[in-house]
Amino acid sequence: MLRRLHKDQPDSFAFTPANQAWAEAQITKYPEGRQASAIIPLLWRAQEQEGWLTRPAIEHISDMLGLAYIRGLEVASFYFMFQLQPVGSVAHIQICGTLSCMICGAEDLVAVCKEKIADKPHVLSADGKFSWEEVECLGACANAPMAQIGKDYYEDLTTAGLSQLLDDMAAGTVPTPGPQNGRYSCEPLSGLTSLKEYESGKTQYNASAQLASDIGDTIKPIDGSEVPLLAPWQGKTTAKPATKAKPATAKKASAPKPAAKKAADASGVTKQEAIAKSKAKPATKTSTAEDAASVSAGKKPSTLTAARETGADDLKMIKGVGPKMEKLLNSLGFFHFDQVAKWTDEEVAWVDQNLEGFKGRVSRDNWVAQANVLANGGDTEFASRVKKGSVY
Repeated sequence: MLRRLHKDQPDSFAFTPANQAWAEAQITKYPEGRQASAIIPLLWRAQEQEGWLTRPAIEHISDMLGLAYIRGLEVASFYFMFQLQPVGSVAHIQICGTLSCMICGAEDLVAVCKEKIADKPHVLSADGKFSWEEVECLGACANAPMAQIGKDYYEDLTTAGLSQLLDDMAAGTVPTPGPQNGRYSCEPLSGLTSLKEYESGKTQYNASAQLASDIGDTIKPIDGSEVPLLAPWQGKTTAKPATKAKPATAKKASAPKPAAKKAADASGVTKQEAIAKSKAKPATKTSTAEDAASVSAGKKPSTLTAARETGADDLKMIKGVGPKMEKLLNSLGFFHFDQVAKWTDEEVAWVDQNLEGFKGRVSRDNWVAQANVLANGGDTEFASRVKKGSVY
């Protein structure tokens, strides 16, 4: 299926503060130089926030990860989990149309969607609440026919059952996902033939449906208000709204609450940060965020008010510098390769800390070494790709 960006796009995109903190924490899961691996969770978070995946969102996330825009678009357009056009404000219905579901009545479910939502897929219903599409196998063949609605599976569907689900959701009722015919999970319709000893210890619903029911957000997009947004690999939460308390199980989240300044940049502890810290008093585990930030503050490099008469260099030839990053660097007074090539360790630390939304990028991609080659008339592998037009 040909998947293209929607013709009508918003002017800009920005994560909510809580989602931004969550996104920055996700990036730190990956090794230095491999932050691009975070693209799928970040794209999904953007879609959950906005309802669908917009071009500004794809470009914003690509900038965060140092990717060319086309790379971000390749991922977004490849996976059917990403919606490249507006979807219903209440729910987007994905009907599985592959063999098992087709044999068991998927075409009848599609007919319900055409009748109650719109004649064609990816078209909003008259009230804007719903949209639908047919997708390939969703892997719940034993419970055919089924549909994915939001984050959850609704299985063992009938036409009457799907019609009722749509009516309930339109009325504001949050449905319970999972099998819709009374079946617990994917056991035979006639009942269990083995493992009967576990029958008495069952929860009301199977594990997936039970958790969705307990959370109560089955068709509710993740908007950044969830508490807490966990980053357990960092031993802390990424967002701590004052309105709700931290759960008792989050024991590691008792570290000092971050102040306005962050103890680490968006890509975690970088090589440059480690160098800067080695020249100052080592921070202990109980150091405040202000202490850690001041250690890696560094020294501001020499800047220019404008490019020289020869014109500004194309800083996008440096890996990790996209169009938005180039504008940011220009606004800070950096226009030429030789400026970047002369940065000392302390100056790199300062720039790393002052790239709002891109902290740590200089060290991560070793801009100084790249700029040194380019300033002396050489070419890097990345710059060669840029010149060939295979990057931007």
